[in-house]
Amino acid sequence: MDNLPDPVVYAVPAFILLLIVEMLVSLRRDKRRYEARDTLTSLMLGTVSQVAGALVGAAVVGVSLWAHQFRLFDIGMELQTWWWAWILCFVLDDLAYYVFHRSAHRVRWFWASHVIHHSSQHYNLSTALRQTWTGFFSLSFLFRMPLFLIGFPPAMVFFCAGLNLIYQFWIHTEAIGRMPKWFEAVMNTPSHHRVHHGVNPRYLDANYAGIFIIWDKLFGSFVPERDDEPVRYGIVKQLGSFNILWAAFHEWVGIAKDVWNAPWQHKLSYMWREPGWSHDGSRMTSDMIKARWMAGRRVEEDAE
Repeated sequence: MDNLPDPVVYAVPAFILLLIVEMLVSLRRDKRRYEARDTLTSLMLGTVSQVAGALVGAAVVGVSLWAHQFRLFDIGMELQTWWWAWILCFVLDDLAYYVFHRSAHRVRWFWASHVIHHSSQHYNLSTALRQTWTGFFSLSFLFRMPLFLIGFPPAMVFFCAGLNLIYQFWIHTEAIGRMPKWFEAVMNTPSHHRVHHGVNPRYLDANYAGIFIIWDKLFGSFVPERDDEPVRYGIVKQLGSFNILWAAFHEWVGIAKDVWNAPWQHKLSYMWREPGWSHDGSRMTSDMIKARWMAGRRVEEDAE
């Protein structure tokens, strides 16, 4: 049990099969769901992400084992005795993912690493493969440190994290409309996650869940998908390129330029404030975009 396999490795064949099936379905129903250059970019970004993850994997494990030394409780991994710990770890790991994911949209330093996943203007299973190259550099692994400090063994946490990642693959699709109401009420679904990838003002910065949508409903970040407002995908300032290096590093380049040019008192803010923040108000954050949209709606309603 101390050498649990990486469940993602075993899921890769299913990922490929489902991707092919979705592509074939899209060719018959709506060819616009896939664009050859966009799909190739996603596949290349995903491949390099796996290589990057392998290169820093030992360091992440080392930090996790170090943190586990200071654990509050001794939790084992034997299923017969510690079955409840597996369930609790699975749920708390998803909560940790929610906190990370929300931070990745609200703190520019983390966004610089996460933006790669949102850079496609298409939404299909290949989009799920657009994963970061710089997650270790941005310190995103720190969000799971509380689990090790509680006492969950690193192997258990990494296994649950792998299951979390596997679950999130299938929700990156437009081929599925709505799931049954009971499922939509508790679980993250394609409908909920389409909203998360939307750049419509209504949909910005919403639905951060990994597996359980209940976190968004509990912490006030849930927005339902509306049939009368189709989701537009991508990022507020679209990438405009299929260059994988630009997709992976453009926000880091932007941060470097802003920090270099900013007055001293604002340099750190360009790293730790929300994406779109500027010291002179020359840019717009997601909150500002939504506020302007809401003001426009009120004007339209008053006019009616």
